[in-house]
Amino acid sequence: MRRVLVTAGGSGIGRAMAEGFAAAGHQVWVTDVSAVALADVPEGWRTTVVDATDEAGVKALFEEITGEWGGLDVLCANAGIAGPTALIEDIALEDWRTCVSVNLEGCFLAAKYAAPLMKAAKAGAIIVTSSTAGQYGYPNRAPYASAKWAVIGLMKTLAMELGPFGIRANVICPGAVEGPRMEGVLEREAAAKGMTRDQVYKGYASGTSMRSFVEAQDIANMAVFLGSDAARLVSGQVIAVDGHTENPDPKL
Repeated sequence: MRRVLVTAGGSGIGRAMAEGFAAAGHQVWVTDVSAVALADVPEGWRTTVVDATDEAGVKALFEEITGEWGGLDVLCANAGIAGPTALIEDIALEDWRTCVSVNLEGCFLAAKYAAPLMKAAKAGAIIVTSSTAGQYGYPNRAPYASAKWAVIGLMKTLAMELGPFGIRANVICPGAVEGPRMEGVLEREAAAKGMTRDQVYKGYASGTSMRSFVEAQDIANMAVFLGSDAARLVSGQVIAVDGHTENPDPKL
């Protein structure tokens, strides 16, 4: 039984990850910035309402984890937001900073406080949620793509720093994931490009070899694998779960 923390685990990919680890028999602790998102978690899960960018709150979270669990085996650094959809000249600096902060600093803070616990145990797995936008970039999504690209660099550094202590670090890059968050992206992108929502949806799907969106469960399955002994020597890797992106911005 592993002790697993999933940030932004109240909904979407994070919720699917937490459910996947719980189904595999592990202890699960989830955080979210919204108490409402954590109101319906299954019995037995630990929960904490915390802003992923609030260092004092994150530090207190890990102190609580240490007190109750005595350590941490798997960190899923999953907190993130979509950010604005706009041309670079139309993006407000504050919107840029908010998007980069949640996606990058949230991951940094979780790793900062998880590392000492894992070092003490000389074992652990850190799983960072990036995006195919962090591999290819994406027009009209500069803050998001930049932050998701940056967390890959952070993960590579973590793999190097923590590997000698038996700690692994990897990134999962989801493609377009079905769900409410992606629906918001589709609507905003349609407005920015003068297209319909369905046209944008078709464009995303047609840019993959498998002509498909992915489900949150697909991401969760990969996370559970990366946190298991089956992946004991998998570290420093960027793993896309996206149906194979051929063209991140197909023109229809």
